[in-house]
Amino acid sequence: QVQLAESGGGLVQAGGSLRVSCAFTGRAFSTYTMGWFRQAPGKEREFVASSCWTGRNSYYADSVKGRFTISRDNAKATVYLQMESLKPEDTAVYYCASSVLSGFRSSANEYATWGRGTQVTVSS
Repeated sequence: QVQLAESGGGLVQAGGSLRVSCAFTGRAFSTYTMGWFRQAPGKEREFVASSCWTGRNSYYADSVKGRFTISRDNAKATVYLQMESLKPEDTAVYYCASSVLSGFRSSANEYATWGRGTQVTVSS
């Protein structure tokens, strides 16, 4: 059974950087597409970034393109989200999720397993 656990959230000033991590427990991490989503108070959960199983192809929401980088270490069964030039509007709970589907996956219903999330707060 796959389990995901995020870590690394916190409070950062606007313009700062933060890296959140997601530890995968289970078999065959390297065969899963991994994604990051976020949900701000009063808003729907939205796609942030995803990484194919090899890590060679990554996809980003327009709102974070050029500022966020998703990466994965298949040996450690961990996926990361490096966030740069953070803005107050990036404030949200960040969730990682895994999907057995390949290719570009940006819809939450394409991901079967979710972590509990980690809070990222960007102060102005």
